[in-house]
Amino acid sequence: MSAQSKATNITLTTLNKMKSQGEKFACLTAYDACFANILSSAGVEVLLVGDSLGMVLQGHDSTLPVTMDDMVYHMQCVKRGNSGSLLMADLPFMSYASEVQTLENAASLMRAGANVVKLEGGAWIANTTRLLAERGIPVCAHMGLTPQSVNRIGGFHVQGRDTNQAQLIIEEAQMLQEAGANVLLLECVPSKLAEAVTDALEIPVIGIGAGPHTTGQIMVLHDVLGVSPITPKFVKNFLQDSKDGIPGAIRDYVAAVKDQSFPAPEHTFN
Repeated sequence: MSAQSKATNITLTTLNKMKSQGEKFACLTAYDACFANILSSAGVEVLLVGDSLGMVLQGHDSTLPVTMDDMVYHMQCVKRGNSGSLLMADLPFMSYASEVQTLENAASLMRAGANVVKLEGGAWIANTTRLLAERGIPVCAHMGLTPQSVNRIGGFHVQGRDTNQAQLIIEEAQMLQEAGANVLLLECVPSKLAEAVTDALEIPVIGIGAGPHTTGQIMVLHDVLGVSPITPKFVKNFLQDSKDGIPGAIRDYVAAVKDQSFPAPEHTFN
């Protein structure tokens, strides 16, 4: 695949323009300065400092043990290595349980270098989203499979296969947009539902295990490189066919997202 140009000064305006023009953008998780530089230099538009670090870096079986101190530390590392990508960071489990807590923790991530904070939930995070938006803090709302709720939903399962549940996801996504969300992330939902949500919203939609029709795609870095202990259906190892090691694998991932060869049918849920 063709080499990608370095990500340069990517903003929310950039992502909105890409959606309006029907272009796709690539996102990956990043947790340190070295990989942040490799990813941004390979053209990845959005880097997510995800609470997935609890599983891929810390060895936990979920994201729940991750703390704000963990998130701020890794956000600072990624900020130092980034060279033009938009930086997004997760608010970890129970870090946005009250208004005061939400504002203090979001501010900590922004001071550490985040451009956008991400929080999980549906209609119940609408007021939190509005609270942050009114204070100038950009928000990515994370719907579908929400790992912080893994105990409530009974494991890592595809969401929205039931007609009523699918309609609820569409309605709640619209509610979060109205509350001020700048981006929506959909995880592990059927491809047609992700397409319906993307069409229903004006804001960009990022998918993981959500099919090819979303505005952007995101994967966990360790999955792209084939070093994760588990390989969900929506994962593709881009390192195994790379002719230029890790940098080449990242460029191939970006190119595949943009030419819509990834995710392929075998990576999507129906």
